[in-house]
Amino acid sequence: MVEQRRAAVLGSPIAHSLSPELHRAAYEALGLTGWAYDRFEVDEAALPGFLAELPPGDWAGLSLTMPLKRAVIPLLDGISDTAAAVEAVNTVVFGPSGRLVGDNTDIPGMAAALRERGIEKVDRAAVLGAGATASSALAALARICTGEVTVHVRTSARADEMRRWGERLGVPVRIADWTDAAAAFDAPLVIATTPAGTTDPLAAAVPERPGTLFDVLYEPWPTPLAAAWRARGGAVVGGLDLLVHQAVLQVELMTGRTPAPLAAMRAAGMRALAARSAG
Repeated sequence: MVEQRRAAVLGSPIAHSLSPELHRAAYEALGLTGWAYDRFEVDEAALPGFLAELPPGDWAGLSLTMPLKRAVIPLLDGISDTAAAVEAVNTVVFGPSGRLVGDNTDIPGMAAALRERGIEKVDRAAVLGAGATASSALAALARICTGEVTVHVRTSARADEMRRWGERLGVPVRIADWTDAAAAFDAPLVIATTPAGTTDPLAAAVPERPGTLFDVLYEPWPTPLAAAWRARGGAVVGGLDLLVHQAVLQVELMTGRTPAPLAAMRAAGMRALAARSAG
């Protein structure tokens, strides 16, 4: 008998999400012919009702994107230490008796994407931006950075928030103003966490011999900063790398199958992005 299970990604907006392509590719490679993965437009107000109406026994898990990563926490039966570290859940696994457990695969996914490119330890790093993704970047850097992390922020409120995250995560954080963001490029690892277009003016400031850039955007790709970085001979890790690695961990949590098919999932993501560009 073919096992019938469901999973989905929730968020608002959600139409752009590549998660269905990645997870469905994993199911196909793993031979999980009875598994389905969908996307649902769900905002913070609708989330409690959506979870309450899910039929018990049918669901294996959920992927969550903005604005649900913190809104979901009070609705869960428990969360992992990783999720608790940044107060953000991007994965919900349905356990026995309908128990809902939250986890965060963004943080280990970021570390895995860097490790794939040979980045396992750095003595210092820089983060561009101070939003939710920046806090995950700090948590990932807590695992691999032995020295100070400079965070370039645009507002004083964000500066205070990033200082608090650094203290909580045990990461020595130095705050720098966004007007001096180009100074970040002296670090051996730079993680850009800002929305599309924000770092475009910085492309001209890429040094002659840059280190590694991790730009968390994946569409449009490459960003002007990533293109300039690569043209200078620097190593570039992109948003698709992060998306695939965190999705690999989600598939493993939801299906219990390991290892998840990284190559098949990456190929599916690349095909989907190519199709969007062509369309």
